[in-house]
Amino acid sequence: MSEASAIISRVNEVLTNVVDNERQTWTRVDGDLETVFDEIESLVLGGGQRLRPQFAYWGWVAAGGDPADGQQFRIGAAIELLHVFALFHDDVIDDAETRRGNTTTHRRMSDMHSAEQMAGESRRFGEGAAILIGDITYVMSDKLMDDVSSAARSIWHDLRMEMNIGQYLDTLGSARRERRIEIAERICRYKSAKYTIERPLHLGAVAANVDTGSALMPMLSAYGLPLGDAFQMRDDMLGAFGDSSITGKPVGGDFLEGKPTPMLARAYALASASQLKILDSIGTPGMSSGDVSAVQEVVSATGAVAEMESLIVSLRDEAVASLDEQLIRGGAYEALLELADAVTQRDI
Repeated sequence: MSEASAIISRVNEVLTNVVDNERQTWTRVDGDLETVFDEIESLVLGGGQRLRPQFAYWGWVAAGGDPADGQQFRIGAAIELLHVFALFHDDVIDDAETRRGNTTTHRRMSDMHSAEQMAGESRRFGEGAAILIGDITYVMSDKLMDDVSSAARSIWHDLRMEMNIGQYLDTLGSARRERRIEIAERICRYKSAKYTIERPLHLGAVAANVDTGSALMPMLSAYGLPLGDAFQMRDDMLGAFGDSSITGKPVGGDFLEGKPTPMLARAYALASASQLKILDSIGTPGMSSGDVSAVQEVVSATGAVAEMESLIVSLRDEAVASLDEQLIRGGAYEALLELADAVTQRDI
């Protein structure tokens, strides 16, 4: 078994136990809560690459933490549950139909409301239920962080605040049809980049050893921030042009929602007057699959896709150049090099 597979297996073990324990506790209160934990289990254990737990693990090892300790896997599981909390909310905000190839929770809950002929509006029930299920997941993630040091807990607070701030800025940017590159890159960094790579590295390192981990934080940021940006930029490109059977998301979803991505901002900056007319259909009600195809063609024709590919390579190179092999322990240097390739060259 590879090291990545071993990390994922240990994190999945923690996640399975957490969901099972909470299910047993709360279904004794009311059997209807089975549905809540079915939804959490489906999203938590139904897919995902566990990249964030891997970065937390290697941050732990880099600071001299004992690989056999176990706390680093609880930290990884906490981050993964927090990520799932964000997915529940994000799907409601975007009114997404699918997630990882399956119907989203708010859609399923709305269908349940209709099928049982409940009182009120099915859409509002579905969205409210999904938000609350996300909130329950948020609490579950926080409980796993009860035994970390106060220094690690402070980083945990920063991670959660940054993630939610980024999601708000993303929602605001969509509503304002924001197309400025500097704003799009700020949103990219805060809604995903920091909590995907930089902060998991910080958490693992400081939880392992406060002094050593704190000393490593500047280097881990120099690695994690550009690589986190590259990760999200790759994610944006996969959402725009990827294979939906692999990504589990509809192709062109960000165009339908008018998301303020760095790629779209660059396409606007490079577009001709005639191309801008086509790009202006992005995020409009009733946007058709033909409209999405036309936007895809224009974004590519402007050179924005090629520019993003070049930028991703540059950010990856900047990240790995910041690592000092002499300061990182336990094989973490080689692992972080491999992860840099994994997050920038992926197709999912």
